Amino acid sequence: MKLLPLFLRKPIEAVYERRLAATLVGLPRPQHVGIMVDGNRRWARKAGHTDVREGYRAGGAKVTTFLGWCTAAGIEHVTLFMLSDDNLGRPAEELGPLIEVIEETVRDITAEGRDWEVRAIGSLDMLPGTSARVLKEATAATTGRGGLKVDVAVGYGDRREIVDAVKSAFEEHIAAGGDPAELVARFGIDDISRHLYSPVADHTDFIIRTSGEQRLSGFLLWQSAYAEMHWVDCYWPAFRHVDFLRALRSYANRERRFGK
Repeated sequence: MKLLPLFLRKPIEAVYERRLAATLVGLPRPQHVGIMVDGNRRWARKAGHTDVREGYRAGGAKVTTFLGWCTAAGIEHVTLFMLSDDNLGRPAEELGPLIEVIEETVRDITAEGRDWEVRAIGSLDMLPGTSARVLKEATAATTGRGGLKVDVAVGYGDRREIVDAVKSAFEEHIAAGGDPAELVARFGIDDISRHLYSPVADHTDFIIRTSGEQRLSGFLLWQSAYAEMHWVDCYWPAFRHVDFLRALRSYANRERRFGK
């Protein structure tokens, strides 16, 4: 069947989107959403670009749009998975442009006038050049804004985060004059949760991954113990508002039992 012409398709999609949004009124919403912004390079190649940086740029622009959708939907906290610690091993000619786009994206979402409180989380000191300083300075300006909480995961890996949380718990205990053996005897889940990179991220309600891949790839492993997962076939730059609304509908239709 032939696709409808664009001038017809757009109005029809708009009507469908409004109706879909109306069906979500009063239904449960996730409060903390993790989003794996995957497929930028593949989108660029599919779109005919010879330079994959075009995919990174398109993906970076979509971040601001997505956060606007989340704000309108009443979501309180978003974690964006933009670069894993494994990705830091990519060739410099590929990694450099990607980090540049991440820096530009963070500058955009932290700009004056935005009501978002942004943090950069991950192994920032492993980033090349001045990237760690750029990200920290940009996000520091958003402290106390009180709007949507946004964690930008850069150089992030959850196994590394868990190790760092354990180290931090012991360092804090020892610095206060405590006996390490005493902490070992009572060490529990809360000791790790309190020392994660983001102090408000001890659990995640909903994780979305674009590009059709169906794995977590080291994203929020600790926080997602009872998270609902949603896989989207489109690449991140092509992720639409209707795709987001469908994801929220999928979440609302699930029964969350938390192991009970």
